[in-house]
Amino acid sequence: MLPLGKSVAQEKRRHQRVKVSLLGRYMLADRREFPCQTLDMSPGGVSLVAPVAGRPGDRVVAYLDHLGRVEGIITRVIPNGFSMSVAASARKRDKLAAQLTWLATRHVLGMPEDRRHDRIEPRNATTVLVIEDQEVVCRVLDVSLSGAAVAVEARPPIGSMVTVGRTAARVVRHIENGLAVEFTRPQNREDLEEQFGT
Repeated sequence: MLPLGKSVAQEKRRHQRVKVSLLGRYMLADRREFPCQTLDMSPGGVSLVAPVAGRPGDRVVAYLDHLGRVEGIITRVIPNGFSMSVAASARKRDKLAAQLTWLATRHVLGMPEDRRHDRIEPRNATTVLVIEDQEVVCRVLDVSLSGAAVAVEARPPIGSMVTVGRTAARVVRHIENGLAVEFTRPQNREDLEEQFGT
């Protein structure tokens, strides 16, 4: 029996969604894998930006940075992705709630999140961005050992593999005038100096 004044919809979403941007991969019921990024999440569900959505009711397994494996059922298709339930024991849900609270608090307090390395403004800012065998001239706004921000008109989907200069990277988000990318492997300072004059 629901408490007075509490709707079924309110009861259904027992956990508050936290806006959190985590990278990961997911596997659909047909075993195809794709990159993804979280939009928001609670211990009971998550919304993902994803290139292929699957169908409501299909089983899905996701591996998310900082959180590990989560599995559940696709509950609905949203623009550029889908929402899924999270099937977990009460103990696992409590752990997820604590992790999400920590991630959200860290963001609010301005603590370092995925920006593991200092960003540097390059002296040689003009370079080439390769998107699916197409070369586009771009400007590197800032660069670190783990990623870069690039001013470019092209908007490849989040999760797309690109090459910045000669460094392989993955698009992690769209910014006002371009893209933020994460290098597929951490760089060393000598490579960055040679490529971008950092």
